[in-house]
Amino acid sequence: MDGQENEEPRRDRDGDSPAGRPRRFPRLRLPAAQRRDGRRQLGVRRAAVALAVLFVALAGVLAGVVAGGSVGTDIGPFHARLAVSPSASGGTTVEIPPLGSLLLDSHDGPTHLTVELGALDQSRVEALIDDPASLNRATQSAVDEVRDGVLRLGLRTVASAVLATLVLALLVFRNTRRAAWAGGLALLITAGSLGTAAATIRPQSIEEPRYEGLLVNAPAIVGDVQKIANDYTRYGEQLQRLLGNVTQLYTTVSALPVYEPEPGTTRVLHISDMHLNPTAWQLIRTVTEQFGIDVVIDTGDITDWGSEPEASYVGSISLLRKPYVYIRGNHDSDRTAAAVARQPNAIVLDNTTTTVAGLTIAGIGDPRFTPDKSTSPASGGINDPTADELITTGDKLAAMVRSSPQPVNIALVHDPATAGPLAGTCPLVLAGHTHRRQIEKLPEVPGQQPTTLMVQGSTGGAGLRGLEGEQPTPLTMTVLYFDQQKQLQAYDNITVGGTGQAQVNLERTVVTQP
Repeated sequence: MDGQENEEPRRDRDGDSPAGRPRRFPRLRLPAAQRRDGRRQLGVRRAAVALAVLFVALAGVLAGVVAGGSVGTDIGPFHARLAVSPSASGGTTVEIPPLGSLLLDSHDGPTHLTVELGALDQSRVEALIDDPASLNRATQSAVDEVRDGVLRLGLRTVASAVLATLVLALLVFRNTRRAAWAGGLALLITAGSLGTAAATIRPQSIEEPRYEGLLVNAPAIVGDVQKIANDYTRYGEQLQRLLGNVTQLYTTVSALPVYEPEPGTTRVLHISDMHLNPTAWQLIRTVTEQFGIDVVIDTGDITDWGSEPEASYVGSISLLRKPYVYIRGNHDSDRTAAAVARQPNAIVLDNTTTTVAGLTIAGIGDPRFTPDKSTSPASGGINDPTADELITTGDKLAAMVRSSPQPVNIALVHDPATAGPLAGTCPLVLAGHTHRRQIEKLPEVPGQQPTTLMVQGSTGGAGLRGLEGEQPTPLTMTVLYFDQQKQLQAYDNITVGGTGQAQVNLERTVVTQP
C-alpha cells in the first residue's frame, strides 16, 4: 500500500468533488408544528390574494357600471336615456320628469333598469299630429327601439365593467396574472347579473305599474288605457269626414240671410282647454282657413301637466300663420307659456294688453298651477282660499283694464270665477276651464257699460279625460264677428261630436245691441 487509501479526495475551493458532482449536505427536517404553520400561512396568503382579487373585481364592476352603464336612444318621439344600476330586487323605473315615475316589477336579479324620457323631437311629434295612423306605427317601432337600446346598454355595461376592473387591478397588484383573474371575474359577475335579469323578465308587468309623483293620479285620469287607445283610433278614422262637414257647414251658413258680415268685419276664433289633443290642431286649421279668421284667442290649458316634453305640442301654433293670443291655464306651467311665446305668431298675456287686428285685448294667466285631477271641472266647486285667489286675480286685471290708455275690447281669464271684478270694465270677457259652454251677462255696474261673459267648452274634447265616459266630450270653438267699431255683431258656436258621433253642429247667434 502506498498509503493513498486513507487519503480523502481533493476538492476544489467551491466544495465540489473532483468529478464535478455537487456536494451533498444532510437533509434537515423541520418539526411537524413548523410545517403546519408554514402551510397555514401559505393558505392564508392565497386566501388574502383571492379576496383582494374579488374586492378589486367588485369595485371595478361598480365603477364601470357608474361610468359607462348608460346609453342614449330614441323611443318614439322621445329622446331617452337607459341606465343600469346594482339592485337586490331588480325591476324597472320609467322616469317622466317632472311628472313622476312608473315602477315595473319587470325582472329579478341584482340589476335595476332606469328609463328616463327626455325632450320630444318636434319633427316626429308634428308627423304624429298630421297623421293619426302613424301612432300605430310609432308604437310598433318603439318596441324595437327599446329592445335595441337595452341590448346596446348590456354590451356597453359589460365592456365598461371589465375595462374598469383591469385598470384598477393593474394599479393595485401591478401583476398581469392577478389583473387577468380580476377581469375574468368582473366579466362573470356582470354577464351573470344581466343574464339573470334577462332570464327572469316578465313582459306582463307593464300592465301592473306602480306610480310615484304626480303620476299617482294617472290611472284615475286616463281610465282604461286600451279603451282610450281604441276610441282614439276610431276618432282618427272619422276626422277627415268631420273636417269635410265643417267645410260644408261654412258654405251653407255663408249663404244664410240672417247675418252678412261686412267687408271690414274682424273674425276671432275663441278656443280653450285643448289638453294635448292632437286632432284639435287639424280642426283649428280648417276653421281658420274656411272662416277667414284674423285672430285666434286661447284661454288656457293647452297642455295637461305643463312639463317640458309637452312643450313641443305648442309648435303647431306657428302653422296657423295668424296672430295667436294666449293666457296660461291652471294646467299650464311657466315653461308652457315660454314655449308658446317662442312661436313667431304668438302673444302671451299676463296682466298685459295687446292690440291685434284693431282689437285691444287684455288678459291674465290663472294664478294656480295644479295639473292633477282634483282641479278638473268634474271635481266640483272651489274652496274659499282658491276663490279669494281667483277674485284677487280678477281685481288685478280689472285695475289694469281701467288704466289702459286705449279702451279694452276683450278681456281674457281662464276660470270664469275670475271674471266678476271685470263687470263694467269692457264689453266682453272670454274664459274656459269648465269644459262647458256658457254665455251670461255679468252684474251691471251703474254708469258703466254692460259686460258679457262667454265661457268656451273644450276645443280638445277635454283630452284623454274626454274619452273616459260613455259620452265623449265634444270639441268646441266659437267664431266671433266684430264690426268696424269693434262691437260684437254675431258668433258661430261650432261643435264637433266626440268619438262615435261623426257630426258637426254650427249655431249662429246675432247679437242685439242694447
